[in-house]
Amino acid sequence: MKALLAAACILTGALLAGGCATKKYVRNTTAPIQAKVDQVGEQTAQNSQQIQNTNQQVKQVDERAQNGISAAQEKASTAYDKANGADQHAGEAMTRANQAGDKADQDGREIGMVRDAVANIDDYKLQTSATVLFRFDQYRLTDDAKEQLDKLATDAGGNKRFFIAVEGFTDSTGSSEYNEVLSRKRADAVVEYLVGKHDVPVYRVHMVGLGKLNPVDDARTREARAHNRRVEVKVFSADQATAKLSTQSGAPTQAAVRPDQDPR
Repeated sequence: MKALLAAACILTGALLAGGCATKKYVRNTTAPIQAKVDQVGEQTAQNSQQIQNTNQQVKQVDERAQNGISAAQEKASTAYDKANGADQHAGEAMTRANQAGDKADQDGREIGMVRDAVANIDDYKLQTSATVLFRFDQYRLTDDAKEQLDKLATDAGGNKRFFIAVEGFTDSTGSSEYNEVLSRKRADAVVEYLVGKHDVPVYRVHMVGLGKLNPVDDARTREARAHNRRVEVKVFSADQATAKLSTQSGAPTQAAVRPDQDPR
């Protein structure tokens, strides 16, 4: 009996000793593997974090680049608009300068026509003249203006060779462009009256509107401005020269140009 108990004890001890040995072997075998797995997991986590940080940096760089591109495009667009605006203003200024130059040339030609009509024909002398005045910003003939034109037409009625110079003026009030138009309207009113009322041939009339040029009174008073709102009408005739030439030659007086012919 004692021997049996002893054998049982020995067997139990052997089993217990074998179980402890197996667990220790497993721990010793699996511990390095688990450590390696933990290390790989930690490295993977670090790599993921680095990838996430890199993506975030790339995103920030891309956003800054896009903002920079947008800002550059906006500046370029603004500069382009300013350049176009400057070109447009320059073109408008050039157009206005050209128009002013054309207007000056036109006025110069018209003044030259009137002056040349006298300078190039020595036989034509000033016979009579009249100055008709106008109300402020008006171009209608007053009763007094019509009376003066009636007298001038009567005095010039017996001429055979003559022409009439009609020059319109304004005071200094208002722009040059407006005054040039107004002065022409005043001169036109005089020409229409002479042609319509007194049957003066229109080809015998030289008309020009000179705006506020050549004022007769440079003062800045109301009276001075009234004197400058005028149309000067001058009748030039060559009949006296023709009569003198005919007398010297002993021939009867005869007009060199018929009334229906242009003396120019």
